[in-house]
Amino acid sequence: MTTNAASEVAVFGGGCFWCTEAVYREVRGVTSVESGYTGGQQPHPTYEQVCAGDTGHAEVVRLEFDPAIISYRDLLEIFFTIHDPTTLNRQGNDVGTQYRSVIYYQSPEQEATARQVIAEMAAVWDAPIVTELSPAQPYYKAEDYHQQYFEQHPLQGYCAFVVAPKVSKFRKTYSNRLK
Repeated sequence: MTTNAASEVAVFGGGCFWCTEAVYREVRGVTSVESGYTGGQQPHPTYEQVCAGDTGHAEVVRLEFDPAIISYRDLLEIFFTIHDPTTLNRQGNDVGTQYRSVIYYQSPEQEATARQVIAEMAAVWDAPIVTELSPAQPYYKAEDYHQQYFEQHPLQGYCAFVVAPKVSKFRKTYSNRLK
């Protein structure tokens, strides 16, 4: 995924990338969403390797967005709404470091904004925020069958019972941000 001069990149891990991708695909100003892996030591990992939990990688989404339409701060606020940033290395039944809550910042400005939003979110959540904040790392696109997974498999069990409610919550909470 390449960026154009008017766009920026954001990389977030909030549990299973199917959930996160499905939400951000609906956000006005987000021009591209891709599921992938980052944060680990193994080059070009496979889904099976990441799921085994031995690569150090997290399931993430890589967003390309137009900052004239949506800010990085707004993307972070959505991020903290669609997953639980207080559970270490898990989201629901998905357990392991590959499902950690993590923000991979692309610039000092993104890092500063993320630190500020994390501090603000600490007042919203009843438990401590455990979201990891790390500089951008080598990113690897997930296999093609993971891209747009929810759109292609809305009736698959995980999609129907986990992804669909997150997308519905996003639509209700952020109706002014829909494409």
